[in-house]
Amino acid sequence: MKQVIASVLLAVVAAPTLASDINVSVEIPRLNVAEYHKPYVAVWIENSKNKVVSNLAVWYDVDMRNNEGEKWLKDMRQWWRRTGRSLELPIDGMSGATQGPGTHQLNFSLAEAKLTDLPAGKYRLRVEAAREVGGRELINIPFNWPQANTQTFNKSGKTELGAISFTINP
Repeated sequence: MKQVIASVLLAVVAAPTLASDINVSVEIPRLNVAEYHKPYVAVWIENSKNKVVSNLAVWYDVDMRNNEGEKWLKDMRQWWRRTGRSLELPIDGMSGATQGPGTHQLNFSLAEAKLTDLPAGKYRLRVEAAREVGGRELINIPFNWPQANTQTFNKSGKTELGAISFTINP
């Protein structure tokens, strides 16, 4: 009997837990340009009234002397106007260094992303990138909240952003 109980407990402990979370994959494309600078990137969620409900990430040159990197954040125009200019930077757990070409993963619990008490409705994930001596690009991925099942949404940029993937695991 003790072996059966021990086996059941081991199976419960070893079983994967289904976490409620969201995962965002952001691809920064490799550009063949004369002067390349890593882009500044912001990732956030807005409701149907264009109100920011959750800032998820902002990548910029956090290590520049005298916070010089912050002055370029306004080049991410939509993010800056909607929320960036009212934030005190750097934001613990959200601010990070710029990223080079490649695919970068962001993972958040629903509580961490401030989605647990979100009213049902239409929302959109927004990913904006701006690059010094380069362009800017904004990707919108609409979704409904709440989700009953795991959903993945995909969209691709044309210049400053590559493939963006957004998965909700309720």
